[in-house]
Order: sequence, then C-alpha cells, then structure tokens
Amino acid sequence: MSKLKTGDTAIDFSLPGTEGGNYSLSSFKDSKALAVVFSCVHCPYVLAWEGRLIDLARKYRSAGFAMVLICANDPVKYPADNFENMAEHARKKLYPFPFLQDESQEVARAYGAERTPEIFLFDSGRRLVYHGAPDDNHEDPGAVRARYLKDAVEAVLAGKPVAVEQIPPVGCTIKWK
Repeated sequence: MSKLKTGDTAIDFSLPGTEGGNYSLSSFKDSKALAVVFSCVHCPYVLAWEGRLIDLARKYRSAGFAMVLICANDPVKYPADNFENMAEHARKKLYPFPFLQDESQEVARAYGAERTPEIFLFDSGRRLVYHGAPDDNHEDPGAVRARYLKDAVEAVLAGKPVAVEQIPPVGCTIKWK
C-alpha cells in the first residue's frame, strides 16, 4: 500500500453518508482543516477515542475545522460495521460529522490506511500535515499527555506549522475483504 506522506495532497472520494447523500473532498471546501478518519463501529480503540473526537469536532467547528469518518471494514465478515449499524451508531452518538461507507475499500487503500482509528489531517490546501493516533492514551482520557490531533488542528487553524507530523496509528486493523 502506498501511504500518504506529509505534504501530499488529499485523495478525493465519493462515498455515501449514513444520514443521506454522497460526500467528497469538495463537501468540505470551506474548512481550514479537515480530518479524514478511518473508523468503524466495533473496534474498542475507536470506541475509547470516539468521545474525544466528537468533542474536538464540536469545539473547533466554528473555527473552520471539519472531520469525516470513513468505515472501510468488510460489512459481510463484520456485520457490526454494515451501513445500517453505522447509521444507527452515528445517530445514537449524535455524530457532529459525516460517517461514510467505503464498501469497495478503494479509498482506504488509496490513503494507505491500515487501522481504526487512523487520522489524516489536511490543511486548507488539502496537504497532509498530520497522520496517526488522536492522542497518547486511548484507555484513560485523564492520563493523556500528548494531544497530537488537537495540537495539530490548533496549529493549522492558527496558520502555524504542526509540531508532530506523524505518530504510528493505534487500533484495530481494517477488516479487508
């Protein structure tokens, strides 16, 4: 798989969202920062970080930050990640961002995504400025010492360089067909 490198341009997509409609990069054209997060419904790492991602999306939305979650897991082998369960989960958790299905897995492969959650943060020019995990402790929000995504979002919104550009993503592997 070819992984996007810092400075690479975001790869476009056209995927269905759980609340209706299709989304692409142009759906977020007005955002100053865009996090493309490969996610799912069943992974314990996703579930552990989910609340923090929701809070971050809400906190910085008015400043120009957008987030989109993409589920690329095989919905046949992992029915918890089928479109209906994705939609129900997004409604239940009151997602403030679109939750998209990459049933063909083409977008995940193009990005080089391997885990859930795996974050690709892009600046307003849609250049990759951060790739990796949300922070350094999925188990205990109170024990977090490094807030990689939050710090990167704040830097991009302030027009500053991102201090930490890459951290290995931590989570479940994408469930390939």
